[in-house]
Amino acid sequence: MAKVKVEFRNIALAYGKTQVLRDIDLVIEPGEFFALLGPSGSGKSTLLRVLAGFARPQAGRVLVDGADISGVPPWQRDIGMVFQNYALWPHMTVAQNVAFGLEERRLPKNVIEQKVAAVLELVGLKELSSRRPSQLSGGQQQRVALARTIAIEPKVLLLDEPLSNLDAKLRVHMRVELLALQRKLGVTTIFVTHDQEEALSISDRVAVLEAGVIQQVGTPVELFDHPVNRFIANFVGTANMFAGTLRPGADGMVFESAALGTLLLRGAPAAPAGAVEIAFRPHVVTLVEAGAAPDGGLIWLKGTVAAREFLGEFIRYVVTVGTNEIVADQAHYTDARKFAPGEAVNLGIQPEQIRLLPA
Repeated sequence: MAKVKVEFRNIALAYGKTQVLRDIDLVIEPGEFFALLGPSGSGKSTLLRVLAGFARPQAGRVLVDGADISGVPPWQRDIGMVFQNYALWPHMTVAQNVAFGLEERRLPKNVIEQKVAAVLELVGLKELSSRRPSQLSGGQQQRVALARTIAIEPKVLLLDEPLSNLDAKLRVHMRVELLALQRKLGVTTIFVTHDQEEALSISDRVAVLEAGVIQQVGTPVELFDHPVNRFIANFVGTANMFAGTLRPGADGMVFESAALGTLLLRGAPAAPAGAVEIAFRPHVVTLVEAGAAPDGGLIWLKGTVAAREFLGEFIRYVVTVGTNEIVADQAHYTDARKFAPGEAVNLGIQPEQIRLLPA
């Protein structure tokens, strides 16, 4: 399949007085596995439907491979879409479901048979071609939906939360299969999800939407390590956030807040003085006993364990510092020291891991 670029230019869409998409500008590179991530109602599925032709914006243009398709009807856009519920024909066999789009294009019967056999081989369903959807597992139904879409050789593949109907373990397995299949085909793929783990684990880049606005676009690592605002910091992962004032000091930037007092952000990037928020992830916080010798490279705070949650690979602590709470994740291993609720502790924060965000 040819690799094509997809561009959204100044897309705006409203349903009545409700603005769903606001001035969306976005470029998806040829062959990318791109995710649209956001909470329910953020506009991500609507943006996908605009590209497919099922929703018409009041403003803006959509380009595929440089061609403006804004006025092209859905069936002429050469775009394949896999829906959340798979939309398989229950009375048809697997092979008949896959052949449906090819038959609508009135291809010769022998060509259809060859394409169906090839795509079922590709998704590992060749031996199940005579079964009906009700005789398949959720993962197998998903692969049938993919095979039906891939068979028509679309320029762009759209996936609207295709894993949401699967159990947790199967979702992990299927997203690995999905990425492997996309890499094999090379088709530009846009994946909609509200699950940050899904988006971060398999996407080349991610656009995070909130209230119809793209908040940030970047690689999964960029979004996690360098959020541009409070929404991104809280939505992509977990973050401890505190408001205060930033000023330059002799040894680096100094952050002052009613919640945490005065912190020297040695190693943190320079930033303009004034009102800011700081953000740091729970895994960059170290917990030690209250009387332990401190590491001079960390910022230290005194606190009391308020709650403890065992999550397998790590233990999540909620620690009260003054009247505020800080979340700290500590790696779990056999016989590791565990802190009990009510126990006094010291928290060490890596200053270079603190991010400065607009207040």
